[in-house]
Amino acid sequence: MDNLWKGRLVKSLDQMAKNFNDSIHFDYIMFEEDINGSIAHANMLGEVGIIAKKESDEIIRELEKIKQDIKNNNLQIDFDAEDIHTFIEAELTSRIGDIGKKLHTARSRNDQSAVTTKLFLRKKINEIKHGIKCLVGTVVEIAENNIDTIMPGLTHLQLAQPTTLAHHFLAYNAMFMRDYARFDDCLKRLNTSPLGAGALAGTTFPINQEMTSEALGFTNPCFNSLDAISSRDHIIELASACSILMMHFSRLCEDLIIWNNQLFDFVVFDDAHSTGSSMMPQKKNPDLAELIRGKSGRCYGNLMSLLTMMKGLALSYNKDMQEDKQPIFDSVDTVLQSLDILTEMLSKITFNKQTMLMACEKGFINATDCADYLVGKGVPFRDAYKITGELINFCINENKTLQEVKIEDYKSFSQYFEKDIYDAIDLIKCVARRIKGGGPAPESLKNQIDVSKNFLNNL
Repeated sequence: MDNLWKGRLVKSLDQMAKNFNDSIHFDYIMFEEDINGSIAHANMLGEVGIIAKKESDEIIRELEKIKQDIKNNNLQIDFDAEDIHTFIEAELTSRIGDIGKKLHTARSRNDQSAVTTKLFLRKKINEIKHGIKCLVGTVVEIAENNIDTIMPGLTHLQLAQPTTLAHHFLAYNAMFMRDYARFDDCLKRLNTSPLGAGALAGTTFPINQEMTSEALGFTNPCFNSLDAISSRDHIIELASACSILMMHFSRLCEDLIIWNNQLFDFVVFDDAHSTGSSMMPQKKNPDLAELIRGKSGRCYGNLMSLLTMMKGLALSYNKDMQEDKQPIFDSVDTVLQSLDILTEMLSKITFNKQTMLMACEKGFINATDCADYLVGKGVPFRDAYKITGELINFCINENKTLQEVKIEDYKSFSQYFEKDIYDAIDLIKCVARRIKGGGPAPESLKNQIDVSKNFLNNL
């Protein structure tokens, strides 16, 4: 198959150089977007009279047939072609002859490739947005079922304050909703049409960029032809959004992996999302959560690859930019797979609510409430903090919880302690009082759940 650029060069690339240069082994997945871009371009060429209308109609009819033939496996992609653009054009020309050669009028492979990639990534962003929507909905269900599930909140991975399972998961929903907004913002900046930019300086033909832009669902044409074919910040931005989302997935999976450890025993993964050990028969491993955690590194690496690839390139197009596709294809595929697995995994996970509650009772997790109790009696916070710390040391030495300390022992640390201290350090009441600041009180959680539901209803 002849290369599109054959003409100036007499000799062909040798086979090793050709294999190194070709991109069809990874850009073939964009065949539908390439054909859609060509259909819009052909229609415009006919409408403005650059080629005859009957010729553009014939090109469009045959391009539609080629698209369906590939989808139906009636046409196999030739991986000896340089790229998907070369293959489609060669197939078109083989079917309708010289008329097919007119398709590339007023177009370069530079703007053709740019528009094809944008169309493909726009589709992937919308798939990711849908996946995040489903994940947020799953987390809402978990939250609604666990408003009263008391669990320890951690700082420095140490027992800190009592919270609820709903509160914990709604924190991730806050992250996921911001992630959705990031992809939505990225889509707005990506959604401009490069068609018409040509190789770098536009074209002398009387094209109608607004027509092709509208036909392909873009908001408007790119206003600078150099920028249209030589910028990849929309791809880098998408890779960044993927990396941030995967970081959030990784943190959630780390929580679940820790909770799944027998020393915590907060959660049990469904058998469908666990594996065993080839040697240790007692093992039930959270492999899928670990894989999601590990795959975040792939997305980070792809982002760094793209940034490094672009950092030293003078305007305008350079062949280096062919290296944009594999990293971003891998990132969006990794995100989509992780979204599906994580959502399904969360929908079938079991939470050991009693174990979570018992963990709260062991770790003086209500110490802050004890100090706040003294503050409510008029004790300055720093003094209340010190008194409570001394009381905790007493409990450790006596092997007691704050609930087990007798009132006379409380009074030995401060005259302000009364019998109502036991209400103040009751775990359920501790949580119920935390209404302000987006805390875990039921009233606050219901408001947070409403925020998530409003987000879903407004999509």
